[in-house]
Amino acid sequence: MSEPLRVAVIGAGHMGADHIQRIDRVVSGARVVAVADPDTGRAKDVVAGIDGVSVHADAMAALDAPDVQAVLIASPGPAHEEVLLAAFARDLPVLCEKPLTPDSAGALRVVEAEAGLGRRLAQVGFMRRYDAEYLRLKSLLDSGRLGRPLMLHCTHRNVSSPPGFTSVMLVNSSVSHEIDAARWLLGQELTAVTVLKPRPSSHAPEGLADPQLVLFETASGALVDVEIFVNSGFGYQVRCEAVCEGGSARIGDEHAMVVTTAEGAYEEVAQDYLVRFAQAYDQEVQAWVDATRQGRVTGPSAWDGYAAAAVAEAGVRAQESGVRTSVELAECPALYL
Repeated sequence: MSEPLRVAVIGAGHMGADHIQRIDRVVSGARVVAVADPDTGRAKDVVAGIDGVSVHADAMAALDAPDVQAVLIASPGPAHEEVLLAAFARDLPVLCEKPLTPDSAGALRVVEAEAGLGRRLAQVGFMRRYDAEYLRLKSLLDSGRLGRPLMLHCTHRNVSSPPGFTSVMLVNSSVSHEIDAARWLLGQELTAVTVLKPRPSSHAPEGLADPQLVLFETASGALVDVEIFVNSGFGYQVRCEAVCEGGSARIGDEHAMVVTTAEGAYEEVAQDYLVRFAQAYDQEVQAWVDATRQGRVTGPSAWDGYAAAAVAEAGVRAQESGVRTSVELAECPALYL
């Protein structure tokens, strides 16, 4: 393909706007030709200055816009399934921001629809797989130099939670990234989950059980613990330490700019995920564009999206019951093996 890949972006909110600007300014070999968002005024503001972009209130209109060759979904999770299935019906490759769908039943319907096509069209936006530090850790674990992985210790902190954020979202929204990262790093399915809750931080909104400790078990007997704390008050931090039989390796120690003034020295701390994972998002979208132009689909699959949803649902049940909860997965179609 010599011409740029013509992309329809569904959703022009925080994430969608970032991707639109990324495709326009950073990614090579692609251009945005259509955008859909119920708030067409917002969408028009986002694409101001980008030539040749049609704006639509309805996602289906954007999919059917002239010359659309691929779709990037960045709308709220409940809208994903309809757009994914519509893209499949139009034979359009898709990069879908996580979650694939908010529930495992919907995600399984997407998996079954794609498996019925006999080929992959969807990639799920688990961007940590494209982060340089995560890639180095994955390479190290796969090499076997440290021996068999025994534990992953994970930290996931935000400055503050957005309005309407619930205790359930700590698991099925925030920790979903650790769910996918753990499955990918260890090459194992997560089989059970336990959620422990300390007393809430005084900075947490009323009714939000924040922070929490989420403990996963894997199919081969490793353990993964995740501290999720979405009202830390000071910054966005993501860390992961792998403890293996022959050593350990840790990523996420903020190799950031150090500022020195007359008052002293301090290290800058990222304030949100778009800053911390900016390069990972760039690499993710570039890899998707490159593969799509070559007629291939790579990266996290619809099955990965389904598995993350199923594990998160078990996590919510564990959160609500206070007891260890098993993860139940459907049989994996041959397409994803």
